[in-house]
Amino acid sequence: MTPQPLRPFHLALPCKDLASTQAFYCDVLGCSLGRTSETWIDLNLYGHQLVFHDCGGETLPERHNPVDRHAIPVPHFGIVLTPSSWDALAARLRGKVDWILEPDIRFENTPGEQRTLFFRDPNDYALEFKSFADDRFLFEPFDD
Repeated sequence: MTPQPLRPFHLALPCKDLASTQAFYCDVLGCSLGRTSETWIDLNLYGHQLVFHDCGGETLPERHNPVDRHAIPVPHFGIVLTPSSWDALAARLRGKVDWILEPDIRFENTPGEQRTLFFRDPNDYALEFKSFADDRFLFEPFDD
């Protein structure tokens, strides 16, 4: 694809409970609340639109895929942060989340080297936040 100026993404997911989802994303992750209704909420996740819909408690099924010696949950989502923002988020989350993978460095000493952390939200969705020392390597092929 031809590179385009970065635009916000929009992701809509079913949730178990709107109130606990809103509390987690706003109070723990620091999202701001956007539009709301009785059946959905909009959240500002680092400038991206994340929407949760009350669908009677149903959420997406999860599988696992091996990546760098770990069973990584799929689906998962998150943001690629700057190193300083990643450090701040990792510190903010300590003691507040159920870790899947605690803050760590993955693919060390390769062009794909990245800081990563995985945790669960109240809906049991897996979130990954990562950081590269140099974002040019975000899509760079490498041998893992």
